[in-house]
Amino acid sequence: MPRRALRLFLLLLLGPGWAAAAESFHLPAPQGVMVYSYNFHSSLRWSPVKVDRGPVFYTVHFKTGAFNQWDEMNCTRITQTECNFPLLLNERRWTITLRVRAELGQMVSDWVESDPFVAERNTIIGPPKVNSVIVSSDSLLISVIPPFGSELGDFLQYHVFYWENATSTTKKEMKMSNTLFKIQNLKELTLYCFEVHVEFMIQPNLQKLGLPSVPECYRTTVSEATRNGYIILIFLLILFLVILVIVGLFLMWRYHNTIKYWSQPPFKIPSHFEEYLKDPSMPVLEALENCIEEDPCDSLFVVCNGERSQECDGSAEGKAHPPSGSGESELT
Repeated sequence: MPRRALRLFLLLLLGPGWAAAAESFHLPAPQGVMVYSYNFHSSLRWSPVKVDRGPVFYTVHFKTGAFNQWDEMNCTRITQTECNFPLLLNERRWTITLRVRAELGQMVSDWVESDPFVAERNTIIGPPKVNSVIVSSDSLLISVIPPFGSELGDFLQYHVFYWENATSTTKKEMKMSNTLFKIQNLKELTLYCFEVHVEFMIQPNLQKLGLPSVPECYRTTVSEATRNGYIILIFLLILFLVILVIVGLFLMWRYHNTIKYWSQPPFKIPSHFEEYLKDPSMPVLEALENCIEEDPCDSLFVVCNGERSQECDGSAEGKAHPPSGSGESELT
């Protein structure tokens, strides 16, 4: 008779009081029992059982599809809520079932079984590690390391997705079976990003694609031909500037008189003539005309403003010009 049915029969036989007492000493079973596997490193995990009487221990058993018999693992009366698979169970094609129960003193919980687990089908394949990237003008040479150690008969294929610059959504794909491969036919001086997936070939018609690597971006370099073209272009530009300077200096020497003529300031009428033209009644030019008619002489120009015009007129009339040819000095 199964243990659960036997316990239920005894509880009904002994009465409701004994049933309540027995139920209070019964441990709840672990919850959330599942196998977690990453790159073929597997473990059984479950949620902790919480009671008030003390620490709870756990025991794990396993059985395979070939032998339907429960055996102990290396996890007997442990306090952790995780049990790693031993080396014996690291066979990728075995079908493995596990069970776990809680224990506290003489009390035990019911066994809780996991779903059947096959590593090559249920494990999570992580991304490969990008070992190195060699950048050239038109290609990226990429070296990767597989996420797990290969066994005899394993076949891995690498899916490489790459795209131009960090904002483009158009991706190109290439498949390689080697850990060293090259992305070709790229543009010069252009930013390219890529990510790599590992595809594990379980059977010819059954594959398992792993997680992508973190995108990495590299800018292609300039080719030798383009670099030489830039050098020639810079040289021609400098030569053109030198020739332009030489031609400019020659033209300045050849037409320096013309340049000097055009660079002089424009002709301007003297200020006293400009004042006379504005007011012809000013006596300044009359004295100059009298001086020219009588005898060449030096001229004295007295310019006065409107308030002192009378004083200036009297002062000018009081001045006498000595006769020409006398020994006395001229009025200047």
